[in-house]
Amino acid sequence: MSRNDRNSSDRNKKTGNFGGRKSSENSRGSRGDSKNTSREGGSFERGGKFGKPKTTRGRDFDSRDKYEGGERKFGPRRPFNKTEEEGERVKSYIQRRKLDKLAKAPKETIRLNKYIANSGICSRREADDLITQGLVEVNGKVVTEMGYQVQKTDRVVFDGQSITPEKPVYVVLNKPKGYISTTKDDKARKTVMDLVANASPYRLFPVGRLDRQTTGVILLTNDGHMTKKLTHPSFNMKKIYHVTLDRKLSIEDLRSIADGIRLEEGVAEVDSISFIEGKPKNEIGIEIHIGWNRVVRRIFQKLGYEVESLDRVMFAGLTKKNIKRGHWRILTELEVNNLKML
Repeated sequence: MSRNDRNSSDRNKKTGNFGGRKSSENSRGSRGDSKNTSREGGSFERGGKFGKPKTTRGRDFDSRDKYEGGERKFGPRRPFNKTEEEGERVKSYIQRRKLDKLAKAPKETIRLNKYIANSGICSRREADDLITQGLVEVNGKVVTEMGYQVQKTDRVVFDGQSITPEKPVYVVLNKPKGYISTTKDDKARKTVMDLVANASPYRLFPVGRLDRQTTGVILLTNDGHMTKKLTHPSFNMKKIYHVTLDRKLSIEDLRSIADGIRLEEGVAEVDSISFIEGKPKNEIGIEIHIGWNRVVRRIFQKLGYEVESLDRVMFAGLTKKNIKRGHWRILTELEVNNLKML
């Protein structure tokens, strides 16, 4: 082959011309025409990795013709924005699903004896004895079954008192003047709860009451059984007060108080009364166990004396030693055990 023939052959390969014919004359149509060429069963277009045709099986493939008059050619058109009614249906459906999951979720339970022990009443073994004796109620029904499971939302009653499985907390407070012994006050006055706000993560309750002007020892706890035990008259909890009168107390009146002063509720029995050694005769120490309202003040008022100050220095074996006025401390384990043994 000559050099001219080889050059002509190379040019034909680059331009696509073979045998002297142009590619445009050899093709049946342009590439653009082939896209619109129809076959039986629908239109096709060249596409894909290797240029294979994609059929639409008789449907118009042009995306501009998908919707006519707001509706699909082959079904109703779904609106892009949800209506309020549809949004409410979705919300209610989600809420139902959440409720169904909560209903199917396993509920947290605890053995009844552990529930009682966690309330601070007794140990688990002792709780088993209380259960078998029929002394425990769950949601109003007596339970004697060993290993009975309860939920934390159940109402458990022992000895007529509701109990909770919270860790028992015991706080002794040296109450100052101007505070009332209640959990809340409708008149927005200061309460002892303001002083022990940081003492416990659980809600505490004062055991017994001291009037607003009385100072001294007061116990706060979340142990309902202990509260009932320390405040019920049948347990005879001892309380000692330091009384300061407006004038000296006569020996005759001191003896009259020791014998018992009649009040509205009956005769106010005093366990012990005496002058305080090294103090003036208007300062008296008195020990009682009755829990009538303002009973100490009323005893002296009955004999014509006015109480200038009243301080409780001991309650159920607890004192205010080393506790500043308005301050508190957590009871030691020994002190708690002594309270349970009373």
